[in-house]
Amino acid sequence: MKGTNQIITFLAVALLLLSTGCQRGKDAAASDVLTIALVMKTLNNPFFIDMETGAREAAGKLGVQLLIQAPDREADVEKQMQVIENLIQRKVSAICIAPSGSKEIVPAIVKANRAGIPVLIIDTRVDSIALAEAGGRVASFIGSDNFQGGRIAGEFIVEQLAGRGKVAILEGIPGHETGDARLSGFHQVVDQVPGIEIVASQTANWERGQGYNVFQNILQSHPEVQALFACNDLMALGAIEALSAAGRSGDLLVVGFDAIQDARTAIAAGTMAGSVAQHPAEMGKFAVEFAHALLRGETIPENFPVPVELITRQNVAASPTAANN
Repeated sequence: MKGTNQIITFLAVALLLLSTGCQRGKDAAASDVLTIALVMKTLNNPFFIDMETGAREAAGKLGVQLLIQAPDREADVEKQMQVIENLIQRKVSAICIAPSGSKEIVPAIVKANRAGIPVLIIDTRVDSIALAEAGGRVASFIGSDNFQGGRIAGEFIVEQLAGRGKVAILEGIPGHETGDARLSGFHQVVDQVPGIEIVASQTANWERGQGYNVFQNILQSHPEVQALFACNDLMALGAIEALSAAGRSGDLLVVGFDAIQDARTAIAAGTMAGSVAQHPAEMGKFAVEFAHALLRGETIPENFPVPVELITRQNVAASPTAANN
């Protein structure tokens, strides 16, 4: 009887150990699945919807879990920082961020660094001085040369106006690296042309509704304006609506930035002259691919430029939309 009890006890322990081992195997398998987070400025802008499309396609091919989160408004830096802190608490494998604020996002990056979570930056560069002073680091930047994009827009407007005319500007969020770089590139070109006069330069905070309201006021104050450079397409499209409401549809040379689908439609219709394309789907794709490679111990580029190009009525039909790149 004693021997029988010992056998039963041995079998029970063996089964328990086997069960525990199987469970540990399941946990190990589950932990092998990498979780990459993509934190964008908003989910309400077609530009970032295209970025999401590229990221999801890459994640599907690589077999990684992708978490996509963003505040409702592009200007809501505090909400974006809260999103990142929550992802740090969830212990995601890597975080790809399109910063809403180049300086403001630095503390969140530092927290991710301390948690051992790699950070990749997309679209908008982080302020390098603020990052260095805080002791933070990013693994890679994937994005366009916004300064060059601003130059391209400026050269096009100067050419179309034959070097003489009155121009208005709709700026992005003040102090935001993306908008500031586009604005600087634009000014580098037009400020060298004596015949070009900037009659108004105001922010519309990247939003279509504000683009409408701000440009409506500009039209009333400067009815002689001949061209507009908007630092993104949503503001440009709002301005086009203001032109339509004023009975001046197609009367001004309007150039935007991003070449989203609505802008391409307006370009084809002749209500918008052009837009600088950035290819956000490529940004999302490469961000996920680079994060995956980094987590596997591979080397990734510190800077990865995504090309920009001008879309006009002459090439809009031949140029694929950002989501299809």
